[in-house]
Amino acid sequence: MARTLEIVGEKWALLAVREVFLGNRRFDEMIRRIGAPRDTLAARLRSLVGAGILERLQYSEHPARFEYRLTEAGRDLYPVIMTLMRWGDRYLAGDDGPPMVFEHSCGHQLVAQLVCEACGQPVQPRDSKPIAAAVKPGTRQEAGSSNP
Repeated sequence: MARTLEIVGEKWALLAVREVFLGNRRFDEMIRRIGAPRDTLAARLRSLVGAGILERLQYSEHPARFEYRLTEAGRDLYPVIMTLMRWGDRYLAGDDGPPMVFEHSCGHQLVAQLVCEACGQPVQPRDSKPIAAAVKPGTRQEAGSSNP
């Protein structure tokens, strides 16, 4: 988890990814929507591109202008963004309610929920436990080995 947070664990990085999900792919749109300092957002976008979460594509030659698109790794962050928004809506929204509500293609309000891919049941902390991950030869200590 620490490696993931190194890339997306900062406020402006997550807000930039959220904006691209919302269709705001251009730097000036992001600045206007999230209010990040220009140099800070530029650094976060460079980091997200370097990590393979976003790709930077030129949409104008004169002057040179770029927009950001999600890669597969970036699109895989959608459940994370939606779950964080749900948490904020539940605990931080106040009397006015959430600032943004999503509708699923079925016509109902979208509520992010973690479910087991195998059985489809909602997942709670008491329902899961860590197990040893599969070890690829030569990459990590093999199970049962005492060598570091």
